[in-house]
Amino acid sequence: MSSLWTSETLDYVGPIYRPPSEARSIILQATVGCAHNRCTFCVSYKTKGRFRIKDRAVIEADLDKAARLYPGVRRLFVADGDALIMPMREWWWLLPAIRKKLPWVERVGAYTTARAVRKKTDEDLRWLRENGLGILYLGLESGDDETLRYVRKDSDSAQMIEAARRIRRAGILLSVTVLLGIAPPGRSLEHARETGRVLTAMDPDYVGALSVIVCEGTELAEQVARGEHHVPSPPELLEELREMLAATRMTQGLFMANHASNYLPLKVRMPGEKEEALALLDAARSGLVPLRPEEHRAL
Repeated sequence: MSSLWTSETLDYVGPIYRPPSEARSIILQATVGCAHNRCTFCVSYKTKGRFRIKDRAVIEADLDKAARLYPGVRRLFVADGDALIMPMREWWWLLPAIRKKLPWVERVGAYTTARAVRKKTDEDLRWLRENGLGILYLGLESGDDETLRYVRKDSDSAQMIEAARRIRRAGILLSVTVLLGIAPPGRSLEHARETGRVLTAMDPDYVGALSVIVCEGTELAEQVARGEHHVPSPPELLEELREMLAATRMTQGLFMANHASNYLPLKVRMPGEKEEALALLDAARSGLVPLRPEEHRAL
């Protein structure tokens, strides 16, 4: 998930993360870290300290450099962890600056949280869309409120649904991430089914299902070491994914489980390809379809 561009190009503080679909995008780091930064499973922003917005002079210098280095690159991703949390005064400056200095950029994307969406009015969201913000990536992780509390997310399922609906009403594409293997002990299937319920209510353009990888330095790793968290086996993760997909009734869009963390890559166009995908999952659970080797899994 690291950026296509190296630290020798634009000004990057620490490792840079972006969605897989932004692999060929310009990565502009306007913020450093994550404003929440308490999720038990996430190690991405632990070393970056307190969340901050970069100085405009630094961002503007990066835009000038990007104009020289990446002419014609049509997408730009604003990092870091939940860049939408920036106050509107920053976006009122940033999006016009992108349009002025990189007029060929057709779509700007960013990570968001439900909390960040709550801080924006509907008028704000429409302005963002009209000025180039074309897609937001929302980390739902789970639709099960007990699981959300367990992993220390900053919003409950109802708040997640409302944020998603407001994003879509504004005309911004929505990509939602969910995470297999994070439920409290004994709650795997409830996590899966409730996540399907919430995804149905959100009806996003894209869903990306990832499988948890326990990273050193996280609270989850400490829970595993103490025997408090059970890391699901590949068959258990497949069962969780099947239950989640079966409970998801999207009217359109893609449900993807093709991230490198997953044992069985899936790319399902909803709703037409859902039954075929469920059959493939059943075949994999029966041992008829090979799984990705453990050593090939990665973040």
